[in-house]
Amino acid sequence: MLEQDVPALADRASSAEAAPARQELHCRRIDMRGYRRSDGLFEVEGRLVDRKPNDFTPASGGKSVVAGEPIHNMGVRLVFDDAMLVRAVETFTDAAPYAVCPDGGQALQALVGLRMVRGWSVEVRNRLSGARSCTHIMELLTPLATTAIQSLSFLRQDRPEPLDQTGRPLKIDSCFAYRAGGDLVRQRWPAFHDVAAGGDSPNLDAPAARR
Repeated sequence: MLEQDVPALADRASSAEAAPARQELHCRRIDMRGYRRSDGLFEVEGRLVDRKPNDFTPASGGKSVVAGEPIHNMGVRLVFDDAMLVRAVETFTDAAPYAVCPDGGQALQALVGLRMVRGWSVEVRNRLSGARSCTHIMELLTPLATTAIQSLSFLRQDRPEPLDQTGRPLKIDSCFAYRAGGDLVRQRWPAFHDVAAGGDSPNLDAPAARR
């Protein structure tokens, strides 16, 4: 290939990759926050807000919503302790398409006494799925648990790393970054580094080593 052909090919590739024009059809915002309370407990709050750029009326009737105004504006607060045990639940609905929607939060009282640990999502579905609760509030419960974990990270800083029965850190293989064959595990827990599991991808931007 001639050198002068390279820029022409690059220009064509750049043109082909140009993003098409887009028209916004819907906007959903989800906000999650964690708090420390004055009574020694903790709280996480999740809020979901849906808006459309056009006037909207639900197909089943209900109230018409002017463009830009919230169709849904609802959420849930979970009060919990440092053992991740849910002590209290409160739901709120500031905007919804149907008058009956706020009642869908009542079933979340079934979460009181449940711990936000491994198995949380499965237990939430078992207790609340289907017509028993509000779909949109249900969507908040899984990320609220991880928000609660992040909120209490300051408590774990001086605690030993949780281990399984074999002494292996529980964090290993909990996510992509902490996969057994990755560099993080090799650096922090070399005894548990698993080369066969595959390591990090090579840095493709680095210059190739000379042979």
